[in-house]
Amino acid sequence: MQSQARVVIIGGGIMGASLLYHLAQEGWTDCLLLEKDELTSGSTWHAAGQCPNITGSFNLAKMHAYSNWLYPQLEGLTGQYVSWHKSGGIRLANNERELAWLKYVQGFSKVVGFNMELIDPAKIREINPFATTEGVLAGAWTTDDGHADPSGICNALAIGAKQMGARIVRQNRVTGLTQLPSGEWDVETEQGSIRAGIVVNAAGCYARQVAQMAGIDIPVTNMEHHYLVTDPIPAFQDRSDEMPVMRDSWMSGYMRQEQKSGLIGVYENTALAEAWAPRGGHPEWHSTSELFPDDLDRISKWLERAIERIPVFGEVGIRRVVNGAIPHTPDGGPLLGPAAGLTNFWHCCGTSFGIAQGGGAGKYLAQWMIHGDAEINMVEFDPRRYGSYADEQYSREMVFLDYRMTFTTRLPGEEEPDGRPKKTSGLYDKLQAKGAVYAPTYGWERPKWFSLDGRDEQGGYHRTNVFEVVAAECQAVAGGVGVLDLSGFAKYEVTGPDAESYLNRLCANRMPIKQGGIGLVHILSHSGRIQGEMTVTRLADDQFYCLSAAAAEQRDWDWLIQHQLPGEQVSLSNVTMDRGVLVMNGPRSRDVLGAVTDADLSNEAFRWLSGQEIVIAGRPVRALRVSYAGELGWELHPLMGDLAAIYDAIWSAGEAHGIVDYGLYAANAMRMEKGYKAWGSELTNELTMIEADLPRFINFKKDDFTGKQATLDAAVRFRIVYGEVDAADVDPRGTEACMLGESCIGLVTSGGFGHRTGKSLFFACVPEAQAEPGSRFDIVLQGERRAATVLAEPAYDPSNAKQKA
Repeated sequence: MQSQARVVIIGGGIMGASLLYHLAQEGWTDCLLLEKDELTSGSTWHAAGQCPNITGSFNLAKMHAYSNWLYPQLEGLTGQYVSWHKSGGIRLANNERELAWLKYVQGFSKVVGFNMELIDPAKIREINPFATTEGVLAGAWTTDDGHADPSGICNALAIGAKQMGARIVRQNRVTGLTQLPSGEWDVETEQGSIRAGIVVNAAGCYARQVAQMAGIDIPVTNMEHHYLVTDPIPAFQDRSDEMPVMRDSWMSGYMRQEQKSGLIGVYENTALAEAWAPRGGHPEWHSTSELFPDDLDRISKWLERAIERIPVFGEVGIRRVVNGAIPHTPDGGPLLGPAAGLTNFWHCCGTSFGIAQGGGAGKYLAQWMIHGDAEINMVEFDPRRYGSYADEQYSREMVFLDYRMTFTTRLPGEEEPDGRPKKTSGLYDKLQAKGAVYAPTYGWERPKWFSLDGRDEQGGYHRTNVFEVVAAECQAVAGGVGVLDLSGFAKYEVTGPDAESYLNRLCANRMPIKQGGIGLVHILSHSGRIQGEMTVTRLADDQFYCLSAAAAEQRDWDWLIQHQLPGEQVSLSNVTMDRGVLVMNGPRSRDVLGAVTDADLSNEAFRWLSGQEIVIAGRPVRALRVSYAGELGWELHPLMGDLAAIYDAIWSAGEAHGIVDYGLYAANAMRMEKGYKAWGSELTNELTMIEADLPRFINFKKDDFTGKQATLDAAVRFRIVYGEVDAADVDPRGTEACMLGESCIGLVTSGGFGHRTGKSLFFACVPEAQAEPGSRFDIVLQGERRAATVLAEPAYDPSNAKQKA
């Protein structure tokens, strides 16, 4: 066996084989896949092999679509039979919320490029004469859906990878991992040691064991999942057309034709079972091709409903029952990307729909590994979206929720209590008692809005019952003063003689020159794509205070740590848990803050975009004069233990000025009015700074910074634009299609209603030809086209006069 390889992939299921194939396709052929038994012998071999296009995530849909494009070609490329069936699929909508979700998905289907049509019950029965449609409002017909033999696909990818020069060793169990000072890894196996430049964990159900060999853990919980195959169905025998794959929330699963038999898969939402539960959910590292005893009583309710939906399934007996393990993550998305806190160690695991996602996961992860970026936004798949809070108990609670909600439509705004709270600030109980409605971000509980009359949020894609509440919060901020707990901000201190040059090398903008100065800076990859955004305050000649998004904490921390050069005199500290953040905005902010501090808050003494340490209620506070809301305001950063006392002092002083609490919904609405772009939506690894329309935050006069030359050389493919849409509100999450005539030209990245301006606002990614102010196109919102216009400046206070007041 070879003794070294550029990349060693551990795990020979669909994920590992796909990554090996795509690495080789990109030119990295010195790659070795290690499988402890035979290919597919984890969870791939017993998968049902469905390949749907419909999923609630835009970027995940791109993965699905690529898989469905690739798999039909594999047999011709490799000679391996994959049994691809382009059967099409129909997802049923049994209520209005499901129909609204399907309309949302249909919007971004135009951007992704898969065929999707909403059809009525009569059309459903025409396409599938075996289906009943009682209680069905509509269906989503996706003609590009299919299913295939999972083992055939996996082996075809493996054969293709070997044909391009990659290698595979079966029957060779990994027994240990050790990282060397060089950054390389020694991979210990039953057949000897291999020196690897990069190790990839593609171990599926066994991914936690491999992660633990590397000294880390990941939030993966394995669940039992049943499907069964019927005896041959007489009605299928002489029929050349294949029944489309049916997906139905009423029976909580899927139904399709399997040769001349029927196949029923169930995601039961009661009496769930964790795989290997007697062992605490931990499989034996030596186990292989393992199934569990069937438990048809557990899924009998759903089987009965499946037979009611497709009555011919009930005319025959059961030929085979499969009950196997499927890995799940807390949010249901795969783990694709660098491991937290390690170098040269990547994850390619954690997918509960591995066949559907495997092709795309391998492609886009290979791009990231080789080029430093992928074609699609990888943030939602990055393993570092979880921190240490995502322990085994959290993972189990959230995975059980994800499994039982597989066929349950959750509308925007709906939250579940499972696995919460994990991280709270010193204001959590106080604000909850005042009506704060919380949502989690990277484990942090953050207030979305305040229910002052006890109402519960009714989620939806249109204006909901909290629209007027958010409007009142925004108006109160604009007319007086409001406060928001944003303690979840990631916070770092960078100190030392080389701190300034270090940050200047990492960021596109120049660090603030004056003490107390604040700058907005962006971290770029070597190819010039946006990796992160930070607000940096210069506290002293050799001390900088850096803030970034809560969800980016581990990702940005890894970047800071891993890009420090040998000998560079820089000290890095993650102080996220040490300091709270209380945001105060509104024209009365200076009056309120002035009542609780002796500091001079005048424009001359405390200028806009500067920071100082002041004293409030006898406690030191880092005060930053910045405002995401576009009003006069400060961010107050006390020690976490002092946060409650600071809040109480400010609230007491603010009562005379009508002070209010406000939440993230109002913050987003005001962000949109100011035209402030957000990390993860407008600022992603898909875009350069020029494409994100942020040239003013690049200082090309600096000697060098990471991504400088690539930024200068890169062609501009599209632009982020800011605009207004007529007569409807854009979903804050974006992903709606932008249409020019019958052509889809781009997508919305985020949006919201501006309550101070009365405008529905959006950001979108479109070609340069449509990026000029005044350009018009349509945005598809819940199946209807709405006219959109690109604006030349922010809708609210474009001169920033209010912030400078």
